[in-house]
Amino acid sequence: MYCAVSSFGLLGIEPYVVSVEVDARRALPGFDIVGLPDAAVKESRERVRSAAQNLGYSAPVMKVVANLAPADLKKVGSVYDLPLLIGYLCACGFEHFDLSSIAMIGEVGLAGEVRGVSGVLPMVLDAAKLGFSKVIVPAENAAEASVAKGVEVLCASHAKEVIAYLRSEGSLPKAQAPATSRHRETYLPDLSEVKGQLEAKRALEVAAAGGHNLLLIGPPGTGKSMLAKRLPSILPPLSEEEAVEVTKIYSVAGMLPPGVSLLEHRPFRAPHHTVSAVSLTGGGSLPRPGEISLAHCGVLFLDELPQFSRATLEVLRQPLEDGEVTISRVQQRLTYPSRAMLVAAMNPCPCGYYGHPTQSCTCTPRAVEQYLGRVSGPLLDRIDLHMEVLPVEYEKLSSTRPEESSASVRQRVMEARKRQEKRFAGTGISCNAQIPPALLQECCPLEPAAEKLLAAAFERMGLSARGYGRILKVARTVADLEGAESIGPAHISQAIQFRGLDRKYWGGV
Repeated sequence: MYCAVSSFGLLGIEPYVVSVEVDARRALPGFDIVGLPDAAVKESRERVRSAAQNLGYSAPVMKVVANLAPADLKKVGSVYDLPLLIGYLCACGFEHFDLSSIAMIGEVGLAGEVRGVSGVLPMVLDAAKLGFSKVIVPAENAAEASVAKGVEVLCASHAKEVIAYLRSEGSLPKAQAPATSRHRETYLPDLSEVKGQLEAKRALEVAAAGGHNLLLIGPPGTGKSMLAKRLPSILPPLSEEEAVEVTKIYSVAGMLPPGVSLLEHRPFRAPHHTVSAVSLTGGGSLPRPGEISLAHCGVLFLDELPQFSRATLEVLRQPLEDGEVTISRVQQRLTYPSRAMLVAAMNPCPCGYYGHPTQSCTCTPRAVEQYLGRVSGPLLDRIDLHMEVLPVEYEKLSSTRPEESSASVRQRVMEARKRQEKRFAGTGISCNAQIPPALLQECCPLEPAAEKLLAAAFERMGLSARGYGRILKVARTVADLEGAESIGPAHISQAIQFRGLDRKYWGGV
């Protein structure tokens, strides 16, 4: 007999329909799975046979063949266990179910338990578009599955519950998110804990307001990492659309916390400098999102930037420019979003004291040059703000005067973002850092004095076309923070100051 059960596969974070076709014929017993299955899918046959017997079904004297269509796409994971089990029972003649308009996903244990799997959220979100009215998912994935609209999502913790439901002898609960799944309190380090560093805090505020990349350079112990780790506390909350997109990535990566329907806070990823290029951008034999995709709509923090291998850093150039990562394989091509803010911190030399006002640098000029040379000009050109973080004076460190809180800065950032939201309504652009070249002149109107100042800076600094555009975008953000419609000389001047360190340390790029 033949039976087909619908399920889903993923290309990146985009789902597609997988038809789990099972055929059973009288022959020497066997169970084969075809359709480009990986090792986890091939092992499903043992889980399915054991689960069927432990559910009270006898072992049939039949040759069983299961095909996962389309057969030219690689199938990965244990997501097909449940549809394989249902298809196996129907094809062997044990059961007769109406499976029209129903899709199912889930791992099955040897005793029939239905266990959680990765990637449930993107699958159920598009289930209605793919033609399904009902989707059966593991109870462990109920929180994330509850986000789906236009489709009835049912939860099961055991295969016998699914069988009883398909027999019309029982019901399955609908997926519901816990009441606190989006509103649990999470502590974020506050900017008020950082003493002094007013210029660096201003750079952090501008970066947050416009979604700009930021480089912090300075001696050890000046608070570079401390500042970067407090950037999430001044970023605006995720919009509903952004929260869904970020949660989809974490669902596919299998990193979604239990009982959470949608992630509330912007992600902050800080990989160690030993991270590989594949781990940073995504990929592998079974492609998974990399760190820059896990930081989507949030912050990717690279501490001790020159300690990362140059090859690893260079792979960031295209994702930073395009906002997505494309992973190409012989059999498939996957795309993951990667619209993250890059925040990097580094010392100016191996000993850390090159250019220090009081400490002497012990490095040779050649050692300093080699150290700084690990960060390429093209990568620097993609970083909008360059900020030197100098040592804090004792008077400021010992002062009891309260520093400005993250909440106060965040309020200004959110007001600037609201102006950008109004400006870019209907364009798909969310912040100034994403302004395309075609809209640059329209979105960044310059006052005559500002245009004259920018022209002089362009000639004096030898800016590239990308550098020119980034100064305009930063100036637009500075103007938005002040509520100005047009960009004035003061806004251009501040944006130019944020591009000066590459001239000091790298001699211009």
